[in-house]
Amino acid sequence: MMKINSSINIALLNALIITLVSGTTFLIIGIINNTFELIPILVFITIVFVSSYAFINFSLNRFFNEKIKIIYKTIGRLRPDNKDSSQNNRKSDVLEIVNQVVMRWSEEKKKEIDELKEMAAYRREFLGNISHELKTPIFNIQGYVHTLLEGGMNDETINEKFLKKSVKSIDRMIALVEDLEEIGKLESSDLQLNMENFNLLELTKDVVDFMEDKASKNNTTISISTTPSKSIWVKADKKRIHQVLINLIDNAIKYGNLENGTIRVSFYNFHDNYLVEVQDNGIGIPEENIKRVFERFYRTEQSRSRDKGGTGLGLAIVKHIIEAHRQTISVRSNIGEGTTFSFTLKMA
Repeated sequence: MMKINSSINIALLNALIITLVSGTTFLIIGIINNTFELIPILVFITIVFVSSYAFINFSLNRFFNEKIKIIYKTIGRLRPDNKDSSQNNRKSDVLEIVNQVVMRWSEEKKKEIDELKEMAAYRREFLGNISHELKTPIFNIQGYVHTLLEGGMNDETINEKFLKKSVKSIDRMIALVEDLEEIGKLESSDLQLNMENFNLLELTKDVVDFMEDKASKNNTTISISTTPSKSIWVKADKKRIHQVLINLIDNAIKYGNLENGTIRVSFYNFHDNYLVEVQDNGIGIPEENIKRVFERFYRTEQSRSRDKGGTGLGLAIVKHIIEAHRQTISVRSNIGEGTTFSFTLKMA
């Protein structure tokens, strides 16, 4: 800015000198001839404007040339030994820079378009899954109710049975709505964690006791690989971690070994965290599907998806809860050998 002001001042000073010299000359001529003609005055004005424009234009060009050199040096396009390069080389560099900027912009826009397409496909899949999950219990309830209204209420062999099935379908719908609401809270960052210090081992024992009846019905045993007297103190939201353990163990029961299923919960020291693993000996997950197991409603075996129960949102909820704690969760699996879910929690 100081350079341009200096250049403009010099140009104006030169223009002023030309004006004074030219004006003085025309005044002397007028006095000698005792006349002031219009043409000399017009010539005088033209000279002043042309001179001023020429000097100012020269100063501005010099200023912007200096700025261009600074820009070249900043972006690394010119080296100190290239100060005297030709104008054609500078133009070539500028075109190269512009081309790179345009290509980068094009790549960014293409990436945005691809992401939008992926989100649109995911949205369609999500809406289709919700529709299917709700349609199944609704149609079941509709069939049971119509059967009862058409005379089934008077048949003691089916009336209570169909009412219980209707209640089961209603409970499934309620669970789905509650899980959807839970996912909404987790994704909108409205979840308020109640952080506290607690013994994770004791919490795990409570969860195992709670899931033991369901596990036994599926020929599955649950064990904890640690000494009974050991304490594992963590700092987390106890209620949410209870939910995580319930969902992981429930998932292991549903997709475990149908003849002799085993589930093992293990704990390891991992820097300033504890690493928790829930391992089963079930059917396993194909490698191409592992990256999608935490997606909402995603199931690796569609043919066996809904006879296992659940809403298809359990693992998605688990992932959101762990990430809300600023921790990580992962999965590894081998077909026919089983699956292991691992997550970390901060030590108290």
